[in-house]
This record gives sequence, C-alpha cells and structure tokens, in this order.
Amino acid sequence: MSEAHKRTMLPEEFLAWEARQEQKWEFDGFRPVAMVSSSDAHAAIQGNTITSLNNRLRATPCRVRGPETKVQTGQSYRYPDALVSCTPVAPRSMVAIGPIVIFDVLSDSTAETDRTDKLREYTALPSVQHYVMLEQNRAYVTVITRMVTGWVLEVLDQTGTISLPQIEISIPVSEIYEGLAFPSDT
Repeated sequence: MSEAHKRTMLPEEFLAWEARQEQKWEFDGFRPVAMVSSSDAHAAIQGNTITSLNNRLRATPCRVRGPETKVQTGQSYRYPDALVSCTPVAPRSMVAIGPIVIFDVLSDSTAETDRTDKLREYTALPSVQHYVMLEQNRAYVTVITRMVTGWVLEVLDQTGTISLPQIEISIPVSEIYEGLAFPSDT
C-alpha cells in the first residue's frame, strides 16, 4: 500500500465508498489506503500458502479465505493474503468472521505496517491464534502465536515447519516457497 486517500471517514462510510471503487483499498481506521500491485514472488508465495492450507483443511469445518476477504480489526478493515476461519460465513459476505490464523506476505512497501499496525490489530482480535508473516525476498517466516502466558514469536527459515496446532496442521516452509529461487540460493 502506498497511496492514502485524503479524506477522513467513519468505518461505515468506508464500506459504502469502497463498494463503488474498482481498485482495492484497506481502511486504517481513519482513511482508505490503496492496495498496490504485487510482485510475482508475492503472488507465488500467496498461492502456495492458500494451496497448502486448502490441501490440509479438506474435510474440516475450517476454510481458507484469500486476498479478497476483509478482516475487521476494531475500526480498521484489512486484506490479509490468506486467513483461516472455522466460523461459517454468509456466501455474499466480504468480511471474515473469527479468523484463527492470518497470513501476510511482506513487501518493501507494506512490511512496516504489517509488523506494527497489523500485528497490533490482529493480536487484539480474540479469535486470532497465529499471525504469520512471510518474507518475499527470502524463505523466512515469522510466526506470532497466542499462548496462555502471552504471545510467542518464532522465526523459521527454509528448513523449518510452520506449526498451527489450533487448526491441527503444519506446513513446511519449503512448501510455501516452492518454485522460488533467491539470490542466496544460487
């Protein structure tokens, strides 16, 4: 995201305004922020993540939602790259209910917001058990997990495995980055 809309809005004003836009926008609680196009690496990581989740969640009540589904975080509306929810959602709904795991692919233009504002917003949601940040310039994953005693941070490289016990799955990091080569890999 790079371009911010100038006028301050209320959340309900944003939803009505966004419905008329061709471009996708997030809402930071005050004003719309334009979503920028993603790189090939971003799209590949996002696609691999959604495929890995779908393959593991078949025949469960949990569903993967992709980048077109919003998450409401207090006064903000965010578009994570993928999320898992085990709460039924109305077919025409554009907002996820009760996300358990949220995935964001970091880019140069969004990494600071993802690591600060979105981290704060997502971890404030009672349903969220994991926030997973996926680097797009290297096979590197940060998993923030809710524990009884607070939040725990785990950093994984290409050899690691993302463990998501609340939805009873794990995903090798190498699967998320399958098909991608990074300068240090060659």
